[in-house]
Amino acid sequence: MSLTPPRPAYRHPAVAILAAAIWIALSEFLRNEFLFKSYWQRHYADLGLQFPDAALNGAAWGLWSLCLAALIWMLLKRFSLIEATGVAWFAGFLMMWVVTGNLGVLPFALLLWAVPLSLIEVVLAALIVHFWPRAD
Repeated sequence: MSLTPPRPAYRHPAVAILAAAIWIALSEFLRNEFLFKSYWQRHYADLGLQFPDAALNGAAWGLWSLCLAALIWMLLKRFSLIEATGVAWFAGFLMMWVVTGNLGVLPFALLLWAVPLSLIEVVLAALIVHFWPRAD
């Protein structure tokens, strides 16, 4: 029988990952729904495509947010805050833009806003994970 009290649930790493994922999803939603949705819709219409905004697409972005938050957590276990943030931004955003650019659906002018906003998004997510209370 252990005499140590159980650690509080909010200190579990999964809670930090979930908190960061919520921030990432919220940031993405606000940016793409309120700031850039009409821009995306016009861009897709100009390509002869319909902008994918069904609920299933939202769920996929939710999963992407969770994956990015988990990546940040894994990177922070091994690298400094700045290094982890840089690698996570590179893996989460830069590579996504390379792929969407290659597919011909990336509005390159949007990167003027997307780059700084995505950097802020990843920095804040990394700060959430980094400074979340730990059980150690």
